[in-house]
This record gives sequence, structure tokens and C-alpha cells, in this order.
Amino acid sequence: MRWSVPPTAAYTKFRLIQTLPSELTHIIKKSGILMGMEQPAGFHDLHHTADWEIEAWAPDLPSLFEQAAIGMYALSGTHLYPEPRITRTLELAAEDSESLLVKFLSELLYIGEQFGLAFDVFELQINGGNLSARLHGAPMTEQSKEIKAVTYHKIAIQPSPRGLEVRIVFDV
Repeated sequence: MRWSVPPTAAYTKFRLIQTLPSELTHIIKKSGILMGMEQPAGFHDLHHTADWEIEAWAPDLPSLFEQAAIGMYALSGTHLYPEPRITRTLELAAEDSESLLVKFLSELLYIGEQFGLAFDVFELQINGGNLSARLHGAPMTEQSKEIKAVTYHKIAIQPSPRGLEVRIVFDV
């Protein structure tokens, strides 16, 4: 999101929830974004001059990937039809966790572009550089903003008091 004047955190949270479909609103409320940074998992957007950037945090790596995906969908204004529900499986491999995250988010973008699908429930298993995913979602009713690519710019999964955190920059 781009702002001419930085909004308050409360306004940002209200505006984000106000513009999302009920399915994503439920997930975001569950993730703790409405309660602030003290929650065990979540994401928020960061001011970035040319692209979009989010920071995601979670207690473990699969939850971090889930929060990154939810954050990416929130940034792009993705809305889902309530039905039909669709399940997809996904297997990915990479040399490190950061590359695996970029591949995972890039694959979600590809599925959205090619098949018009997005996901709101994530069953993820990560073992070393391998990710196995069972994704549950639906066709998109709309996507108000286009994300062209997930970048490697500044990406680093770091331990933190919240568990793990990462900043992800998206090319728009």
C-alpha cells in the first residue's frame, strides 16, 4: 500500500480488514494482525519506495511461509469465491529456506495467473530444502493489484523473539 502520509497502525489494520473478503478477514484475525505485533504469527506491510514489502513472523518455518502467503494475497487485494473449494498439492525443493520461500510464493502467483486460483488454508511440511504443501482455496473473484514477482532483495529468514521473521519485497 502506498500512502502520501503514513497512516496510524490502527487505521492501516482497519483499512486492510475493511477491504478483504470474509475468508481472508477470518484468517487475518486468526493470525493476530488486529492484535498487534505481540501475536505468535502474522504479517504487516512496510513502506517501500518502488515496490511492496511485507514483514512476516511466526513461531516456526511452515507458519512463516503461511503468513508470507497470506500477506502477499492481502497486498494484492485478492478475493475468493466461497465455492467451489479446490485443493492442490505442491512439492518444491531449494538449496535454502529463503529460496524455498521465494519459489513457494512464486508458485502461488503462477497458479493465480494461470488458473485464477488463490488459497486461504495451508498445510505445509518443510524438511530441509523440501516443501510439501496441501493448499485449499477457491477461484478468485478479483485481484485489485498485480504482483509481478517475488524478489530475493533483502530476503533473510532470521530468528527473533517471535520465533522467525522475514522481509519480502515484491515487484509490482
